[in-house]
Amino acid sequence: MTKREHIVMSDVCPDSRLWGKARGLSRPYPVLCHLLDTAAVCQVLWDRLLGEGVRGRIAAALGLSVSDARAVVAFWAGLHDLGKISPSFQAQVPEAFAAVRDEPAYGVLPGVVERGFRHEVGSHWALTSLLAEVGYPEGRRLPDGRQLLRGAVGHQVAQLLGGHHGCFGEVLREREVARSEAYLPGLGGAGWAEQRRAHLLEVRRVTGAVAVPVRGLPAPLAVVVAGLVVVADWLVSQSGVVEGLMPPVGWRALPGEVDAHWRRVCGAAGEVVSKAGVGRAGFATDRFEEMFPFPPNVLQRDLVERLPGLVAEGGAGLLLVTAPTGDGKTEAALYAASVLGRAAGCRGVFVALPTMATSDAMFPRVRAFAEGALDGQRALRLLHSMAWLRPAGAPATPVGDAGLSAGAAAAMEGEAWLWGRHRGLLAPLGVGTIDQVLAGVLPLRYGVLRLFGLAEKVFVVDEAHAYGPWMHQLLVRLLEWLGALGAPVVLLSATLTGRAAGSLVQAYRRGAGFEQDVPVEPRYPGWLFVNGRTGEVSAPRQVASERERTLEVVVRPVVWDVADAAAAPLRPEGRREALRAELRRVVEEGGTALVCCTTVAEAQRTFRDVAAAFPELAGRQGGLRLLHSRYAARVRQEITAACEAAYGKPPGGREVAGPREASVLVATQVAEQSLDLDFEVVISDLAPLAQLLQRAGRCRRHARGSSGRPGWAADEARPRLVVLDPLAHASGGGRPPASWGRVYDAGLLWRTSLLLAKGPGGIAVPDGVQRLVDEVYAEEFVDGLEESARRELERLDGERAAGESAEAYLADLVGLCAPADVGGDLHRLSRREAGVSEELLTTRLGADTGRVLCVFEQGDGSVSLDVEGRTPLPGPSLSPDDLREVMAHVAPVPGRWLREAGAEEEGLPEQWQRYAVLRDVVLLRMSPATGAAAGGGGRAWSCRRAGLTISVSGVGLEAR
Repeated sequence: MTKREHIVMSDVCPDSRLWGKARGLSRPYPVLCHLLDTAAVCQVLWDRLLGEGVRGRIAAALGLSVSDARAVVAFWAGLHDLGKISPSFQAQVPEAFAAVRDEPAYGVLPGVVERGFRHEVGSHWALTSLLAEVGYPEGRRLPDGRQLLRGAVGHQVAQLLGGHHGCFGEVLREREVARSEAYLPGLGGAGWAEQRRAHLLEVRRVTGAVAVPVRGLPAPLAVVVAGLVVVADWLVSQSGVVEGLMPPVGWRALPGEVDAHWRRVCGAAGEVVSKAGVGRAGFATDRFEEMFPFPPNVLQRDLVERLPGLVAEGGAGLLLVTAPTGDGKTEAALYAASVLGRAAGCRGVFVALPTMATSDAMFPRVRAFAEGALDGQRALRLLHSMAWLRPAGAPATPVGDAGLSAGAAAAMEGEAWLWGRHRGLLAPLGVGTIDQVLAGVLPLRYGVLRLFGLAEKVFVVDEAHAYGPWMHQLLVRLLEWLGALGAPVVLLSATLTGRAAGSLVQAYRRGAGFEQDVPVEPRYPGWLFVNGRTGEVSAPRQVASERERTLEVVVRPVVWDVADAAAAPLRPEGRREALRAELRRVVEEGGTALVCCTTVAEAQRTFRDVAAAFPELAGRQGGLRLLHSRYAARVRQEITAACEAAYGKPPGGREVAGPREASVLVATQVAEQSLDLDFEVVISDLAPLAQLLQRAGRCRRHARGSSGRPGWAADEARPRLVVLDPLAHASGGGRPPASWGRVYDAGLLWRTSLLLAKGPGGIAVPDGVQRLVDEVYAEEFVDGLEESARRELERLDGERAAGESAEAYLADLVGLCAPADVGGDLHRLSRREAGVSEELLTTRLGADTGRVLCVFEQGDGSVSLDVEGRTPLPGPSLSPDDLREVMAHVAPVPGRWLREAGAEEEGLPEQWQRYAVLRDVVLLRMSPATGAAAGGGGRAWSCRRAGLTISVSGVGLEAR
């Protein structure tokens, strides 16, 4: 018997009274129609969404021709809701169920209709035996009744389709399948089973899927097929689509009627897919000069000359670019994405960044690139936790800011369908925070849909050095999956250690099937390329920099007096006096300064202290700014935009007429990554060396010409970094200030302090950067230290190593297994360790964070979202616009502020609780503050909660 000859016949016709969709429809929609609709759209997705290479890999894995594989996958998609043919599901619409429940053919017994029955689980159970009936290989059996998954094609397909609601069930045992009426009574008896068989055979007949796969799918390709099924199901489940395909009254599912419906849905499927914005972007060019309105710099030119020759036909591979901030890594990455994507036949690009602010800043750059370098479907999504605040289809920044025509912008913005939950990564183009994609390697519902969204895309990771052990380990696992999927990757970093770079490169190689590690020695600045087809790592390229500079590092040992800034007198050796001395020249002679603080509270106190020291600065619009995370979302966006306008690159490359007026930005770490800001001097509290170098990259970043800077900062080749170091002062005792908590590792701070103390006062950029970054982590760093200092540093190093190992272990424990370890059991992609909650998995290792909504009690008794009283608190029900307005006023705070709430404290309105994005938001009812609660920073409002006075003012949220 060949794979085409196993034909099963049934004397039972599909019952058109069995419904598959009902909610929001004029009448119930036959389940057979829904199955056929999904199969038809799946065929279109196969043709339009998957590339030729992936279609060929799926066909080869199944042992079929490409045309047969297309029909078989569409057939599978049509079977996804077979579990709806059951009394437990049909009973959910009593009036429809009444037509069949008393018929002898169905034999619905009392008590069989189960509450909590899940139809996708029913599909898994039913298909396991039905696919065996039509000839799907079953595999060898184990003594305990389980089936070996290698070769058990029917079991794998049933498990895959049973996971179309985001979670894959466990492998079923033979006795469970044989006695499903006892183990899963909600499926019903023989009559229901016969209807499921009849529907399966009819879908098979219509799709022409008579071929039988001889093998199952490896995990990466199973993810792709699962993604196709989910997307097809979602597309045809839209009420407007269903109503447009509704069969006429009296439709009986006879063969001629079924064929007519199939023709109708096949005619409509292409438009359904097109309207959703799901498709492929094309890489129209691989020529740098056609992508950007400027010639390539040295780094970019080296890539232009050498990368295409290293990219084998097929294009899969990983490019690692290490270069200083401001050396054009973004344009280098987008150029490389075009080369890799064009060679690999990719369908789009996703650019991942550390924060929402950096994602917002990158979005218009990717839009402009897409307009010039891409064609085809260019729907573009911004993905982070607050991106949904923008109306569906609206650009992240005004269209005019990106210089795009309205038509071009509309072509590239994601259609409304793509703004739905779990759909953002389905857009051909995307920009977003790294957590949006790392969720794809966590056992979250629809996590595999994120992997599917990255398949056949070029994945670009900016600031690859910016992630701690937890996120780094998840990135390692994600790169394994992308290597297995054959998706090209571009990693960008300014300060990546050689060890970290090696772990990322080796992960991609493992995923691509190359287990043995090879030496990885990145150059700085430079790049290397890993061929995904051969596993070969190219000889690292070192390139010159057009921005060679000597970073002047000034270390000022200080006594830490920030916490006493409001009351204590100035101390000559204190941090407050040191900062004032450094800023005095800015205030008197003009120019700009960035002051980087370790915590939000210290940034707020520093802002107040600078305002008190230099009232002429604080009294002028834009003279003194404050940027940190503890603002309401909209306020933070406005401050960030103002900072980019004031401190960003001179517009259009025009000659700068004169230096900027004196201006100071006080900020936390949010200013150190990807924001394209430029200052005459950077003053930073002590931080690990990599962070200091990142911050220094904001100093004299852009060429402003001989007249564009004040005289004291005219030498653009010698930027100035001032480090306020409490560890270097004799009174510091080698310990960071208690107010810093665990923001930074104490051992790394001490190593950095010691390294800077013995340095020459200048760092060659870029030549000296990689050596210093590696040196600060080197084991031999402790050699030569005084004995007690050596022992203490070794102790701190041990604590750091243990903490990093614990985080990496936990990430490895709770994350998805490597693709090679799935072994055909897709449940391993959904299985979650006991005690691991989704809340833990979706935060940065359970970070202690909370969210608040401040509302303001006005003098007339009304309550508003703004202090002026112009925006009333909406409700009790919320429209989409109301919800966006509310979320624009939500702000993050430390979780400890919100613990142990008293019974008298107010919660959100009851009707708001149904919105998932509001469920953990705490309402703070604010009144005008008086006395100490008012603090500084303009008019303040406050409330009491859990023994704290929480206030909000121009400096953001605070607690005392």
